[in-house]
Formats: sequence, structure tokens, C-alpha cells
Amino acid sequence: MIDAKVIGQRLLQLRNNLNKTRKDVAEACGISVSALTMYEIGERIPRDEIKIRLSNYYKKSITSIFFK
Repeated sequence: MIDAKVIGQRLLQLRNNLNKTRKDVAEACGISVSALTMYEIGERIPRDEIKIRLSNYYKKSITSIFFK
């Protein structure tokens, strides 16, 4: 089972490691800042297309972000 809170913590950590704002990441991935916020606080899990965009942006595998 995928835990949205754990995924959110990973996404937040990845963004903080790069010193990027939510706006930076959202624009680069073609999503809204509010959607990214929901992912980072664990309120929503991104659909597969967005998982791919985020993993490409952070240069991490989908598995390491969303399924470990």
C-alpha cells in the first residue's frame, strides 16, 4: 500500500535538497502549485503521468520516490 504521507515527505525532501520553491517545481513539471502542495503534505498521490514528470525532474526512479 502506498502511504501518501511518506511520499509527501520524500517529495518535500527532494525539493528542499535542491533549494527549489514549489513554484519552480510545479512550473517545470507542468502542474499547479496547489497540486504539488497536496502531494507534499500527503493529501493526494499524483497520477502516473505526474509521477513520471516528478521522477524525471528530481532524477530519481519512480520506485524510489513512490513505492519504497
